[in-house]
Formats: sequence, C-alpha cells, structure tokens
Amino acid sequence: MDDATDDTNDGAPATITPEHDALLLDVMLGRLATYLRVCGYDALYALDEGIEHDDAVRERAVADGRRLITRDRDLAAATPGSVLLTARDVVDQLRELRAAGVELTPTERPTRCGTCNGQLESAEDDGFRPEYAPETGLVWRCVDCGQYFWKGSHWDDLTEAIERL
Repeated sequence: MDDATDDTNDGAPATITPEHDALLLDVMLGRLATYLRVCGYDALYALDEGIEHDDAVRERAVADGRRLITRDRDLAAATPGSVLLTARDVVDQLRELRAAGVELTPTERPTRCGTCNGQLESAEDDGFRPEYAPETGLVWRCVDCGQYFWKGSHWDDLTEAIERL
C-alpha cells in the first residue's frame, strides 16, 4: 500500500474527486473501472479505448487531462500525476487508492455506465422500461451504448465492498 503515490505532490496524498478528476485505467485494471464508476468517476479503461501500449496510454492520459491509474512502475514514473498501485486484488486496489487520496464514495444514483463509461440518464423520461428490469425502482439508460441500469444486487455488492474499506 505504501507504493500508491501521487507524483504531482512528491508522493504526498492529494484529494482526487469525481468532480475534478477524470481517470484513465491501464490494461491491468479493468475490474477497478467499474468500482470507480459507481463512485461517479469518469473512468476510461485503456482496452475499451483500443489502447494497450504504454506510450499510447501515457499520451491519451496527458492529451485528455486524465489522471492515470496503473500497476506499471515505468508507466507511472513517465506519466505526471499518475497513481501507482501494487495490489492485484480489486478490493486491495481500492484500499491503495483511498490511501493515495482518492475519494471513494458510492453515488446516490448511478451516473456512469459500468460497461462503457457513458453518462446515464433517467429512463423514466422516455417512458420505456425493459422487460427484464424490476417492476419497481428507478431505471437509467446509457446515452452512449443504450444499456439499462438499476440499483439491484450488483450495485449493492459493489457499494458494499467500497463501504467496507
């Protein structure tokens, strides 16, 4: 856990929030992206963006003004503002992020698509509810991929894991 650092402040923790920080997760952190999206982060996953090589990942983070989250020491050292993680387990990665100053609070309502990172809007506005969605509760639709979401057992599992940190 001691290796999680914010290079912009000589290794000292700095507050990272979904309101102020967009993230790019390298190819080793796909599962982590879903947890960060539950916390409201604009969290791109490198493989979903078709980028895999370190140079391309670094260039994308810098070009988009995104903070890079990575397990690759060399990539972290070469990318200003990056956060280096050492853990393989996603819950341990979340602990490292919290220690590095990353705010991890599940949102009251889903704001980001767990699949593609697109923004969610209320599906109630268009009057359509998929047959497979629960009959009660709010439903949201991703504006990018069209997938529907609701607060079900998957949401509960993700938020519970974050809250137990």
